[in-house]
Amino acid sequence: MSETPDEPAGPEASGSPDASSVSEPAQPARKRPRPGERRVQILQMLAQMLEQPGAERITTAALAARLEVSEAALYRHFASKAQMFEGLIEFIETSVFTLINQIVEREASGSVQAQKVSAVLLQFAEKNPGMVRVMVGDALVFENERLTARMNQFFDRVESQLRQSLRGAAEAAGSSTPTADANALASALTALIIGRLQRYARSGFRRLPSESLDLALQRLTA
Repeated sequence: MSETPDEPAGPEASGSPDASSVSEPAQPARKRPRPGERRVQILQMLAQMLEQPGAERITTAALAARLEVSEAALYRHFASKAQMFEGLIEFIETSVFTLINQIVEREASGSVQAQKVSAVLLQFAEKNPGMVRVMVGDALVFENERLTARMNQFFDRVESQLRQSLRGAAEAAGSSTPTADANALASALTALIIGRLQRYARSGFRRLPSESLDLALQRLTA
């Protein structure tokens, strides 16, 4: 078959645009999380899932589904689910004890220290309801025992600080048994804190831990 020279040689001759010059709509590139960002996202989602009243035990499959990633993606950032809960406990410890240290440095009165330490812990819980289920152990029932032990150590540290503050207050008040007084009051305050956290969690986060708190703290530390 012979060519016909009078016919257009291609799309350019007919005035049609060259296919190579047509730009397709740019597809938005999927943003990759910065180093450490995915780890934070996992912990934030875990805490958010814990905020659901009556939530059952959280599985890695459910967590991965909420994040729209695979379970394997979770394990690239955490070796186990226990390690994810440890990440939440670290957040609780760092946040609360940073605030407690600031109170101790700022307040000279031991009784005021004890009141504010108790209040700030309960205020933290009120702002982070998902963390409360970790603090009272509800979310840790079927998890590694070391998580419960670590959370118990957290409250031991809180009680130790309360004892220290209240011993100073008892000495300033001229008590003949400042250590015994401080031990008893610190134990009572710690029980009050834990009880209010448990009530908050078991009421579906409706009974706020700060409810009528000032009066209770004043009576206990007077």
